[in-house]
Amino acid sequence: MASTSTSLAIRTSPPRYVLNANTNPPTKQAAVALPGRRQLISLVTATTVLKALDMPSKAADIGLFGLRKKLKKVEEEAEELVKEGFEAADKGIAAAEKEIEAAEKGLVTAEKGIEAAEAKIESTVSFGGLAQAGAVAGAEFVGVLVAGAVVNGILGPEPQKS
Repeated sequence: MASTSTSLAIRTSPPRYVLNANTNPPTKQAAVALPGRRQLISLVTATTVLKALDMPSKAADIGLFGLRKKLKKVEEEAEELVKEGFEAADKGIAAAEKEIEAAEKGLVTAEKGIEAAEAKIESTVSFGGLAQAGAVAGAEFVGVLVAGAVVNGILGPEPQKS
């Protein structure tokens, strides 16, 4: 395998001597390293990558292909749907309240009808105390006759065998 390596060749400028007003002998300034064009491209790319890695990305801030506009439009539509849902729920609650009130009125009317029917039945069926006692005595007499016939039928004479 062949190995590839990149090396940054750095050009340096020769040291410069600067005269200072404070000091008598000239002072030597440090050599400055200047990269070439090719090295600048590598440095610019590397610093851009490092800068991008340092910053947190937010998908909402990407203007690529109108994502931001589409995201805002979807959010507005969602808000509108929620508002419509609440309005529909409020209308449904109001309609349910009206139906409950109508049902309560119907129950009151039905109660009045039942009470009226009970009053008619009582007036039609009601006897005097003596008439009611006579009806009970007659029912008991019929019951005794039926019971006697059943007992006589069960306990009656046995048929003779031939």
